[in-house]
Amino acid sequence: QRRKISVKVPAGVDTGNVMPLRGQGDKGAKGGPSGDLHVVLHVKPHKFFIRKGDDIYVDTHINIAEAALGKEVRVPTIDGDVSYTIPAGTQSGTLFRLRGKGVTMVNSRSGGRGDQYVNVIVDVPKKLNDAQKEALYQFMEASGQIIDREAKEDKKDKKDKKKFGIF
Repeated sequence: QRRKISVKVPAGVDTGNVMPLRGQGDKGAKGGPSGDLHVVLHVKPHKFFIRKGDDIYVDTHINIAEAALGKEVRVPTIDGDVSYTIPAGTQSGTLFRLRGKGVTMVNSRSGGRGDQYVNVIVDVPKKLNDAQKEALYQFMEASGQIIDREAKEDKKDKKDKKKFGIF
């Protein structure tokens, strides 16, 4: 016969974990005690958190100026947003650890938690306006790089003319 029962799922369970519910299975033979019901858990993936064991990974995007100069960002965690300062000179792909901001450890008597890792992705613009180009040229010159702006513009003009069949 079918019946509904309520089950408390502990924090930190993952897909494939099995919860045995003692005495909730079929009745035993010849009046013996009821067997156990085994509930196999399936956890849906989150839209932006990635779970690996008790640790959580999340991406955060910054632009090239923020990567070079540093920036304070709001990072989502499973407990809510936290503030984190990304240091100047951060490279794309750098991982920062937020201790104890991961998933509750199911088999830990202390109730410890995993960590959360923040993966920094530096977004490089695909299109720049004239002011942005000028700022980057000035940066390159200030860094000691020699730039022939006219040659770059001539090359671009020739490419555009060829593209539109003018050449």
